[in-house]
Amino acid sequence: MIRTRLTSTAARGPRRKPPPLKLPLTLRAGVLAALVIQSTLAPLAPLGRTAAAQVRLPALGEGASEEFTSGTERKLGEQIMGEIRRDPDYLDDPVLLEYVQSLWQPLVAAARARGEVDPDVDTQFAWEIFLVRDRSVNAFALPGGWVGVYLGLISLTQTRDELASVLAHELTHVTQRHIARGISNSQKQSLIAVAGMILAILAASRSSNADAMQAAVMGSQAAAIQGQLNFSRDMEREADRVGFTLMAAAGFAPAGMGAMFDRLDSANRINDSGAYPYLRSHPLTTERMSEARARHLLSGSTRNEGTLLHGFMQGRARVLMDTDPKNLRRLQQALSEPGKAGATAPTPYERAAQLYAAALASSLLREQSTAELAWREAAQLVASHGGREVADARRQLQMLQAHLQLASGRPDAALPTLQALEGPMSRAVMLQRAQVALQWQRQGGGDAAAAELRHSTEALQVWLAENRHDASAWSSLSATAGAIGLRLRSLRAHAESRAAEGDVTGAIDRMRAAQTAARTASAGQDFIEASIIDARLRQLTALRRQMALDMRAQQRGGSRPDGDPAEAPPLASASGFAP
Repeated sequence: MIRTRLTSTAARGPRRKPPPLKLPLTLRAGVLAALVIQSTLAPLAPLGRTAAAQVRLPALGEGASEEFTSGTERKLGEQIMGEIRRDPDYLDDPVLLEYVQSLWQPLVAAARARGEVDPDVDTQFAWEIFLVRDRSVNAFALPGGWVGVYLGLISLTQTRDELASVLAHELTHVTQRHIARGISNSQKQSLIAVAGMILAILAASRSSNADAMQAAVMGSQAAAIQGQLNFSRDMEREADRVGFTLMAAAGFAPAGMGAMFDRLDSANRINDSGAYPYLRSHPLTTERMSEARARHLLSGSTRNEGTLLHGFMQGRARVLMDTDPKNLRRLQQALSEPGKAGATAPTPYERAAQLYAAALASSLLREQSTAELAWREAAQLVASHGGREVADARRQLQMLQAHLQLASGRPDAALPTLQALEGPMSRAVMLQRAQVALQWQRQGGGDAAAAELRHSTEALQVWLAENRHDASAWSSLSATAGAIGLRLRSLRAHAESRAAEGDVTGAIDRMRAAQTAARTASAGQDFIEASIIDARLRQLTALRRQMALDMRAQQRGGSRPDGDPAEAPPLASASGFAP
């Protein structure tokens, strides 16, 4: 099976073989995250607010939060995310992630504005969304404010409002602290044991091995945790209600929630092959669907229309969720088969989205001439339309064009395409320009390529000053800095990328290599960089020591000798030094 990664992965170099997971059960290569919440944490539904923030009634989850602090929940989430980030199906596609974040961030802002987020939780939690490369239709929430979205879910949705309804539902799991509520009864158990058991249960839930499944759920600890984390359908209805309110406050069409329910129900009845785990962790009932329709009617909203931009991202998800050549060939056929016999002809927007997916699929198959043919036809369909939404779609087409130019070995053509993009340079464009500059230099781009490398290095440094946990950006900085002779900066950035992925030991090893290089004459006399390396090495070493102490403390009973709960600094702080 082909496992092709775009943009960020290319800048990060050859894929490292992920280390074995130190968990009770061996987990399949499919992402751990899907398993984590599919049968346990994801069903943790919120208890809603009955009025505005100023007359808010207390949620049932608040009592549990006093026992299971936000810092402890964040720590548990970090432990689980450390495993997920090293899984091969943890996907950082900057283009698709940027689109999902454009839906996620307004929802988080709306939750804050409505008073749904406690100030302590707001500062402690990550509020981070990430992607999982898998065909399954699923989404889930993790302790500490992480929310994962499967590409299969994105590919199923027809509008941005439908996708936003799922994100709003999962966000409410986080804001109402129901994960803490579910785990609070296990307070006496080691957090490490809890995290490991959660991963083990969920690994077995995706496994076809009946013995592995039985081994995971037969243990008394596993049974107790699973029982504590399963929530009632009443709470799911509360999650729907709060999520519906957040959607409206964030500017999305509330009709999207009812439409999403209908789509999930219809798809699952047609093909109940186990590909819809979201329906097993969030079971649909007639009552839930009726309430969603009633809320839609009362809201007076009728808008739930597909957009060209969402169509592009839906097509991108369909390509990336399964890069097997058979799937890519099927998507490529849209170029020659716009519609099946007897089927309704696609609209211009639908046709453009099909062509976008066909172009990307052809590029991954290394058939660049076919890819450019599909791109040109899509561009012609979009060219005759106007408006802000179409402008966003045109921007995505330009980025795809640059990707195709780079894939065909023409970085000198890809750079002007990216430079012509309107608006501020986003993360996706920044990482793509770094790729262009690196390939251009390798092809003998001379002074022009060197200038673009310096520009990319500076842009990455500015970005990382505010986004210190971006492993892909650190990897790109390591490559561009090394290409222009900044050896120490390159070595440190490589170490920081490992720290951002949660591999503290790997980060320490690479930071020590950078420290050794700083002491040699060949590395140059960059005293500022050398000082930063020394300081970061001390921080990382102290962090690893603290993690070991906390692990031993939890194994002895979950507290330090002074009786306080053991709380190590979050792993995310491993990359918390300015670039």
